[in-house]
Amino acid sequence: MLAVLAALVAVPVLVLGTAGPARAHATLIGTAPAEGAVLTAAPDRAVFTFDEPVVEVPGGVQVFDARGRAIESSAAVGGAELLVTLPGSVGEGTLVVVWRVVSEDGHPLNGSLSFSVGAASTDIARPPAAAAGAAQAPPALSLVRWGGYAGLFLATGLVGFAALFLPPSANRARRRIATVARAGAVVTALAWLAVLPLTASYRVGAGASLFPGRTGWSSLSAAEHSVTAAVVVGVVAAVALLGRGRSGGRLALTVAVVAAGAPAWTGHTRAASPEVLAVGVDVLHLLAGSVWFGGLVGLALTLPELAGRGTGAAEVLARFSGVAAGILAVLVVTGSVLAWRFVGSWDGLTGTGYGQLLLLKIGVAALAVGIAAWNRFRLLPRVRRASREPARRSGARLVTRSVAAEAAVLVAVVLVTGFLVDRSPEGSVARAASAGTGGGGVQTVRLEDVVVRAALSPQAVGPNTLTIEVADPTGGPAGTVQSLSARVSSEELDLGTVPLAFAAAGRYTASVVLPAAGAWRVQVSLRFGEFESSLATAEFTVAAG
Repeated sequence: MLAVLAALVAVPVLVLGTAGPARAHATLIGTAPAEGAVLTAAPDRAVFTFDEPVVEVPGGVQVFDARGRAIESSAAVGGAELLVTLPGSVGEGTLVVVWRVVSEDGHPLNGSLSFSVGAASTDIARPPAAAAGAAQAPPALSLVRWGGYAGLFLATGLVGFAALFLPPSANRARRRIATVARAGAVVTALAWLAVLPLTASYRVGAGASLFPGRTGWSSLSAAEHSVTAAVVVGVVAAVALLGRGRSGGRLALTVAVVAAGAPAWTGHTRAASPEVLAVGVDVLHLLAGSVWFGGLVGLALTLPELAGRGTGAAEVLARFSGVAAGILAVLVVTGSVLAWRFVGSWDGLTGTGYGQLLLLKIGVAALAVGIAAWNRFRLLPRVRRASREPARRSGARLVTRSVAAEAAVLVAVVLVTGFLVDRSPEGSVARAASAGTGGGGVQTVRLEDVVVRAALSPQAVGPNTLTIEVADPTGGPAGTVQSLSARVSSEELDLGTVPLAFAAAGRYTASVVLPAAGAWRVQVSLRFGEFESSLATAEFTVAAG
């Protein structure tokens, strides 16, 4: 157990300290026409290019003219490109294409593209707020997913505990475990069946709804339906087989393993590289978590009963403690590998929302490991030394309370996991700084060794020129910057990444059409190396024109 505690610190340090670049969800890397372009003739299509394949969202693309009227269009996805076909009757003025697609990890991303035909419109109506939908998962989805994972770990873990650790003669304890496992199976089935429509609604931007409609259902992949079926059918079958003799117990354990490992075939692991490694490691992580959680609940349920049967309680506790260190080692190693693939660096772990949630999960898990160490080195010897029934019962009560506390901590770990599943890993950000909202046209953001100046002119609705200057503290061009990009957004609209053109050493410009007045945010991402990047944010107040 002491070795596990040391590994909890050492393995993440070694893995993340030598991490390679993480593969997060898809990012828009280019559009044709470019953002803010003024064309002499209407194009027959608009092309959005991403850095990895994406999946089409039915009804996820809408096109509007400058007056906010919808224009008939069609969309299709081919690999890493979203193709939007435009009608030939498009007149002069500004067009706004609002888009929404799904990344390989199952998370939607959205944005908009503005370009003009002939000349830019002076007045541009704001597209409907619901056109692109929300990019963040609704809390209801994360909470239901938490219930699904908690029920899955409880039911499959108890099946494993009964098959691996309980003596054949402990029939009364086995019946108690079966009762709780059935409750876990019911929670699992209800939650996982509810996750499907909630996910479908989230994909198409309809919020948290159990009735996503035909469009929403079509956004789900065959793998998601298959995994849900494997989880629900597997858990119900495993619990039904529990207690039906030795052969039934073995079959129940096999089915429980399939159900507990099935979620690894969807989500973040599908977007990680290499996929086979990520899926395999995630399966081991899920199985170890299931055995740990189910084992703790199983101990809490059975120790009071077994304490009055000679050395039964001590034997079961010794069996579980004998494999607990190995289970925790598997959790630490697999969790570190997954963090390496999803986050990619220490900067990504500390400087992104996903990484900070992951740190919270690690911290809560470390608390559970501490309680486990207390059980192993302080309480287990006490139970083993007890020779009389009153002493055995007293020791069993102490262990029961301790493992119940440990199980409660693991429930918190699963809760954080539910939110992690519905959050896409962001790229690594080493440093971040921002400038306040400015009425003037120039905002200055000072980072550790770089000064970023963002200028927006004329800072009014319609065509604008965005100028980005990157300098070192002495005022000269920042030679340490390898690449940079700029993203423009407001509370209601996300224009996505705008193409920057090189103007001079350390100076870049872009044309951008702002369709609405109010507060607009420019996020400048600067990359200094493979694992080091910074994010500078400038805010501008745009007049109505």
